[in-house]
Amino acid sequence: MTGFYHPEFLFALIAIPVLVYYYWYHEKHSRRRALEFSKLSFVKAAGKAQTSDGKHSKVSYFTPKKTVFILFLLAFIFLIIGLAGPHIPLETEKEGVNVVLAMDVSGSMQATDYKPNRLEVAKKSALLLVNSLGEKDYAGIVVFDSGASSAAYLSPDKEKTGRKLMAITKRDGNTAIGDGLALATDMADSIPGKRKVVILLSDGENNAGSITPAEAVTFAKERDIQVFTIGLGSDEPVLYDYDPFGNPLYANLDEGNLKFIAEETGGEYFRSVDEETLQEIYAGLNQEIVREAEETDVSRIFYYLGVIALLAGMLLAFGRRQVIP
Repeated sequence: MTGFYHPEFLFALIAIPVLVYYYWYHEKHSRRRALEFSKLSFVKAAGKAQTSDGKHSKVSYFTPKKTVFILFLLAFIFLIIGLAGPHIPLETEKEGVNVVLAMDVSGSMQATDYKPNRLEVAKKSALLLVNSLGEKDYAGIVVFDSGASSAAYLSPDKEKTGRKLMAITKRDGNTAIGDGLALATDMADSIPGKRKVVILLSDGENNAGSITPAEAVTFAKERDIQVFTIGLGSDEPVLYDYDPFGNPLYANLDEGNLKFIAEETGGEYFRSVDEETLQEIYAGLNQEIVREAEETDVSRIFYYLGVIALLAGMLLAFGRRQVIP
């Protein structure tokens, strides 16, 4: 919000009515003394201020002397406001955002309902988000299947992060959503002073790992990390492989856990059913990230205005056409 870093300086503005009263009192008594020592004919002529056609001439309210006083008063006001340290919020966040992509690379991500497969489409779509991040934003990547590991540490170099994203390869494990979220939370919290966001994508059920999704959510909430979740999968279970005994393996999306994670951490859950919707989700996520406004000091503007008003008043008062003898 708009405010002041040093509001105590604003108490000096109390002097304004005192200065105005002093000026009015001084001018009133100056005019009275002038009338007392002036000739009666001069007083009458000044009082009537008639023009040659018999009409009264218009007397300007803002006399040169009064204009000088107003300029000096404005200079005083601007300088006091500048000393108070005014600041306003801007649209962009000063320190940027830590954004960590937590990506499911389990065996089900090899399903071919997304062409050529889910993992490749997920990588290309996530690259849209990485490339859309701001200059002060940091990006990192965590991958998870039966466990979790770092694929790219937090870095402001989005091009490097993008290359590491596209280099991610398939794995054959199960799906440890809790482990993936916990490691992503730890990475997002590794660089202080920034807002922290995790984008978690999964196409399966949480059926592996040592940390439950609920435990990972608690971990994220303690560190004030916002988590957006993306559920990837077709409307029906998709066959992606067979186990060693020849039994079919299907990718079953666990929407309940993904919705729970997003709701508890102040994020949002998105459902992707094909390549187009997944790209739209990632392309729009940068707009969903809440960026706190930067408090920018604008006291310099008031200093400039104060100096301009002061110089203008001095020029009018003591310049070639000075009004103060």
